[in-house]
Amino acid sequence: MSIILGCGYIGRLLGARLAAGGVGVTGVVRSAESAAQLPAVGVQALQLDLLQDPPNALETADADLFHLAPPPGEGREDPLTGRLIDAFAARGQPRRLVYIGTTGVYGDCGGEWVDETRAPRPMADRALRRWDAEERLRAWSRDTGAELVILRVAGIYACDRLPLARIRSGQPVVSAAEAPWSNRIHADDLVEICIAAMDAAPAGALYNVCDGHPTTMTDYFLGIAAAAGLVPPPQIPLADAPGRVSAGMLSYLRESRRLSNRKLLSELGVRLRYPTLAAGLAGCFPAT
Repeated sequence: MSIILGCGYIGRLLGARLAAGGVGVTGVVRSAESAAQLPAVGVQALQLDLLQDPPNALETADADLFHLAPPPGEGREDPLTGRLIDAFAARGQPRRLVYIGTTGVYGDCGGEWVDETRAPRPMADRALRRWDAEERLRAWSRDTGAELVILRVAGIYACDRLPLARIRSGQPVVSAAEAPWSNRIHADDLVEICIAAMDAAPAGALYNVCDGHPTTMTDYFLGIAAAAGLVPPPQIPLADAPGRVSAGMLSYLRESRRLSNRKLLSELGVRLRYPTLAAGLAGCFPAT
């Protein structure tokens, strides 16, 4: 039995892929709207708010559990993961937990190449919450002997998850010469990596999940605009970004790193369907 905790966009893709292979899947979601979307992809829905509801219906004993549930939107800790661990004590320990975290835990690396040996240095609160979740889960795994695999995931994109509205609205990007490095992974490849991590990763493994071909954030927006046939966004100096871009985007502009996926490819034997942004965009906007 597989449980997908936080069965949103990626969770539905993952659940559909597992269900198609004959695996029984339960997707845990907070809202009735999200729950209503799961049966169509072969996933049994369980509506549960882990921050408030008692976990009586969550049968986790010996389950394969994918933890995709995001932490709360503020603070520097992840109480949801803390409550989840408490639920395991009451409802049974899963066989293995694959945690979908973030490469943001590395913080700003000045554009350097980063592999899994790099010491985390989270800066933004969003990254500190994810680091707190990692630390809680590592302690849980040590205490119980349950298996844990951590996936530090870069920016996720897909054909229906591109910033086309932002580009069409003419919002600016930082000049190409000043733009930080950024990293990404196609949603379809992420799903396959999640399955490989559950099935084949050594217990305790940690992987950077990215396509291994970073580009600058500006190249990302320009590449999408070109592929979609849109007017490229205007470029502004980095010093002018405060007040011209959102606070969320500004926080990403303060971090720059290039992520290696060599361990992922060599240890899990994953072959990416979309190893570059260009390959991913070609699938979204095929030549006519």
